[in-house]
Amino acid sequence: MEDSFFEKMYNNPAIKKESYKAIAGSHTKTEFLKNEAILDAGKISNEYYLIEKGLFRSYIVDYKGNEITTNFYGTNDILIEVASLFLRIPSKESIQALTDCVVWKIDFDNFQNLYSNIGGFTEWGRTWMTNQLFEAKNRAVNMHTQSASQRYLSLIKEKPQIIKEVPLKYIASYLGITDTSLSRIRKEMTYPHENLP
Repeated sequence: MEDSFFEKMYNNPAIKKESYKAIAGSHTKTEFLKNEAILDAGKISNEYYLIEKGLFRSYIVDYKGNEITTNFYGTNDILIEVASLFLRIPSKESIQALTDCVVWKIDFDNFQNLYSNIGGFTEWGRTWMTNQLFEAKNRAVNMHTQSASQRYLSLIKEKPQIIKEVPLKYIASYLGITDTSLSRIRKEMTYPHENLP
């Protein structure tokens, strides 16, 4: 893998160009098959992944035993179960490959080594975490201030790959609606004239 991939994934002006070779060398290319589990709830996460190709989802099981999708991760995303990896606690989420996937894996010890020895890597980490907190907050607010249709449209715009490759039941649970409601929303968007008086 060319260093340019890692320059894109770890983009930060404080990281020197020559440092990306060491960053790349700390990652291992790994492949997952469709439907393969890469983290089970109750286990401690020991690595994270840069996604070169493919699609993943994270999910929880609610008190009724239903799977609720909490997030989707696609090409050029960084897939981390943050709380489990950095606090060294069992994950509350499971993570599953939704397609055949190619990723670059880095384990916790190698990450710590980069964090301590690569100039600018800590700045990248703070920036990345700030963006994640913003996205999580924004999603929480949107769940209460946007209609299901608006949330679906936002998902199409932000992650079009999901609409093409993910089963509707996963998208519906992510949006906080039933499969039936999502089917109706999709139909209304496809055939809007049917809803005219």
